[in-house]
Amino acid sequence: MTSVFIDGAVGTTGLEIRERLAGRSDISIALLAEDRRKDPAARREALNDADFVILCLPDDAAREAVALIDNPRTRVIDASSAHRVAAGWTYGFPELPGQAEKIASAARVANPGCYPTGFLALVAPLVSAGLIPADLLLSINATSGYSGGGKAMIAEFEAGGSTTAFRAYALGLAHKHIAEMTQHAGLTHAPIFAPAVANAYRGMVVEVPLHLHALPSRPTLAAIEDVLRVAFDGSTRS
Repeated sequence: MTSVFIDGAVGTTGLEIRERLAGRSDISIALLAEDRRKDPAARREALNDADFVILCLPDDAAREAVALIDNPRTRVIDASSAHRVAAGWTYGFPELPGQAEKIASAARVANPGCYPTGFLALVAPLVSAGLIPADLLLSINATSGYSGGGKAMIAEFEAGGSTTAFRAYALGLAHKHIAEMTQHAGLTHAPIFAPAVANAYRGMVVEVPLHLHALPSRPTLAAIEDVLRVAFDGSTRS
C-alpha cells in the first residue's frame, strides 16, 4: 500500500485532498496529531517515512519541508507556489507537451496554480503551434471564487464582511503567478494579469483577449479552436 503524508492537512487545500483520497483502498494517509504538527522532529520523520508527500503549506514552509527530506525515495507534490519555476522540479500540468511522461517518473512535482492552469490551457498550445508569437504582449482577465483565498477570505465573505460582488486586486502587476505563466507558456514577455475575486464560493473564469487580425499568421477563430481541440483530445482533467 502506498503511504501519503499531507503536510498542512488542516488547511483548505489539505482538507480537500484528504477527502479526495479517503475512498482509496490502495493509499494510507499519514497525519500528525495536533500537538505534533509543528514539531520539527515529528515532521521530519513523517516526511521521510512516506512514499509520497503532499505539501499544502505557505511557500516558505514548503521550502522548509523539502529541506527536511533526506532520502531519495520520498516523492513530493507541492501545492504551494514555491517550486513552480524552480530548477529540478517538474511542472504538474500533464496536458502540456511531454509533461505527462515527466510527471509519472518525477521525484518532485509542483502543482500548477489556479489562474495559471486556465491561462496555460488557453495560451500554451497556441504558442506551441505558432499561432501566438512567443513575444506577443498578452493580458489576462480573471475572476475566482473566494475559497481560493484560504481560511481568512472564506471567513470574511461568509460572515458578511465583504459586501462587494466583485473586487479587483494585485493592482501592482506583481502577482506571484506571473512568472509561472510566462515560463510555462514559453513567452518572452510577462503578461499583464488583472485578477479579481467574486462573491461566490468556488469557480473561475480566465479570459485572454486576442486581436486575430494583429497576429502574424492571421489565424481564424476556427483555426484556434482546432489547435485547442487537438491539444486536449482525450484529456480527462476536470
